[in-house]
Amino acid sequence: MNILMTLCDASAGQEVLVSFASERTWQWLLQFCIIAIGLLAGNILRRKVPFLRKSLIPSALLGGALLLCLKAIPGMRENIVDKQAMEIITYHALGLGFVALALKNNKIESKSSTMTVIETGTLTASTYLIQAIVGLGATILMFHFGKVIFYASGLLLPMGYGQGPGQALNFGTIYTGQAALQGIDFAGADFGLSIAAMGFIVGSLIGVIYLNVLRKKGVITVQEMEERQTNTLDDYQSEDEIPDSESIDKFSIQICLVLLVYFFVYLFINWIQQMDLGDFGTNTLKPMMWGFNFLFGTLFGVIVKALVNKFRKVKLMSREYTNNYLLNRISGFCFDIMIVAGTAAISFKNLRDFIVPLIIVCVLGAIATFWYLRTASKHLYPTYQNEGFLSMFGMLTGTASNGMILLREIDPKFETPAANNLVLQTFPAIILGFPIMLILGYAPQSFKASLITLGVVTVLFVIMAGFIFRKKIFRKRKK
Repeated sequence: MNILMTLCDASAGQEVLVSFASERTWQWLLQFCIIAIGLLAGNILRRKVPFLRKSLIPSALLGGALLLCLKAIPGMRENIVDKQAMEIITYHALGLGFVALALKNNKIESKSSTMTVIETGTLTASTYLIQAIVGLGATILMFHFGKVIFYASGLLLPMGYGQGPGQALNFGTIYTGQAALQGIDFAGADFGLSIAAMGFIVGSLIGVIYLNVLRKKGVITVQEMEERQTNTLDDYQSEDEIPDSESIDKFSIQICLVLLVYFFVYLFINWIQQMDLGDFGTNTLKPMMWGFNFLFGTLFGVIVKALVNKFRKVKLMSREYTNNYLLNRISGFCFDIMIVAGTAAISFKNLRDFIVPLIIVCVLGAIATFWYLRTASKHLYPTYQNEGFLSMFGMLTGTASNGMILLREIDPKFETPAANNLVLQTFPAIILGFPIMLILGYAPQSFKASLITLGVVTVLFVIMAGFIFRKKIFRKRKK
C-alpha cells in the first residue's frame, strides 16, 4: 500500500514538473527577463560609449533599440520578443508608474508661485495642441493628396512626443481600430510607438546641441555641466514611518498600495463600460476609457493618499505607510520598463508604407515644439529661460525624467524654480489636457471629424497661448 501511495505521489509530482516545464509557464516571465537584459545592455552601452554618454539618450531607449536589432536578425524566433506581450507591459507600466507618483507625499518647498505653476501647466497643454495642429494638419494634407496614410494619424504626435510610449500605444491601438472600420489598413500602435522613440532621440540630441551652444556662448561652463546632483529625493526614512522590515517589508507595502489603487482603476473603468452612454459614449468615450488608465491611476492615487492622511489626522492610523523614496523607485522602474518594452514592440514591417509620413510628422513636430517652447520660455521665465526651456523641451519630447536630465546639465543643484515648475504643473496640465484627449478620440471617426478636430484644437491653442502671452499682448495694446 505504501509503495502504491509513493508511486501515486511520484506520478503527481511528475505531472506538476511537466506543467512547470511547459513553455507557456515561462512565456511571460521570459519577456520580463528579455526586457531586463535589454535595459542592462543599454546601460552598459551608454556608460562605455563616449558618444552615447554625451548624447543623454536614456539607457532604456538604447535597451529597446537593442531588442529591435535582435528581432531583425534573420532566423530569430518571433516569440523571443513577443510584440503583444511588450505592448501589454507598456500599457500597464504607464498606469502603475503614475499611481506610484500620485501616492507620494509631496513635501517640496515650492520656489514657484501659484501663477507660474498654472502658466507652466497651460504651456504643457498648449504644446500638446500645437503638436496636434502640426501633426494632424500634415497627415490631412498627405491623405488629401493621395499619400498612403490614415488622415487622423498625425494626432499621435502629441501622444508620442508629449505623453510618451504608453499613451502613444493606447491611442495608436484606438486609431488602428477606427481605421479598420473604414477599410483603411493602419498600424497605429507601431506608428505611435515610433513617434515616441523619435521623441526621445529628438529631445536628447537637440537638448545636447543646445547645451553645447550655451557653453560656446559662455552661458554655462564645462565644470558646471559635469557636476551632478547625486540625490534629489527625500530622506529614505522620515518621521513616524513604518520600519524597513516588520511582519511585512516596507517595500512590499508600497507595491501592495500601488496595486490596490490600480485595482480601483480597473473596477472604475469596467463600471463605465457597463453604463449606457448613448452613441457618442459608446463609440468615442468607452473605447478611450481603457487608454486613460494613467489618468484614473493619478486620480485614485490622490484619493487614497488623501484618505490615508485623513486616517492619520483622526488617529485611526499612527504610522506613515507611504515612502517617497521607494515610490520614486517603483515609478522609475515602471517607466524604464515602459520605454524598453514600448520601443521593442515596434514592428518596422508594419511601418513600411508609412516611413515618409512618419519622418515628416516627427520633423515638423520637433521644429514646432522647439520654436514654441523657446518663445514661451523667454516670456514666462525671464530670469531662467534656458533652464525652463530645457526642462520643458525634454519632458514634451520624452518624459519628465528627460526634462530633469537636461535640467541637471545646466542647473545641477536645482537652484532655479524650473524643477519645481516641472513637478507642480502636473495637476493643471491634467485638468487642461483631459478635454483635449476626448477631442482626439473623436477625430478618427471620419475625415470630416478630423477637420472639425483641427479647427477645435486650433481655437483652444489660440486661447491658451493668449493666456500665456497675455502680458505681452496687453502691453502692445496700451502702446
